[in-house]
Amino acid sequence: MVHNTTPKSPLLKDCIKAFIFGGGICCFGEVLKTLYGLTDLNEDEVKLAVSTTLIVMTAILTGAGVFDNIAKHAGAGTAVPITGFANSVVSPAVEFSTEGRILGTGAKMFNLAGPVIVYGCSSASLYGLIYYICDKM
Repeated sequence: MVHNTTPKSPLLKDCIKAFIFGGGICCFGEVLKTLYGLTDLNEDEVKLAVSTTLIVMTAILTGAGVFDNIAKHAGAGTAVPITGFANSVVSPAVEFSTEGRILGTGAKMFNLAGPVIVYGCSSASLYGLIYYICDKM
């Protein structure tokens, strides 16, 4: 019954939008990398500057309510790059800020991003351990 009443999603259109927006974010990152590369920064510092710039821009746009409007059209295109992670941290912080700095912003900030951090770090550690063991053999 639910399947029959749920409107059909335009899958191809959604995939194209996600590809265009996600690719656009990645291309913007490449532009930033090129611009930062023209400075006195070394390669590691350029990578750090690009990531930091994308995170800060996403946080500002999320706080201003602009990023959510972009995400409505882009779909998964904004969720996959680093901008999606930044948005998942800032959105709950903004949403629950009326409950105070500790019980609102602080407590709810990592509701969505927390599991990603925990399982990402755990799987990276496990992978590193397996790699270390296999490399020593």
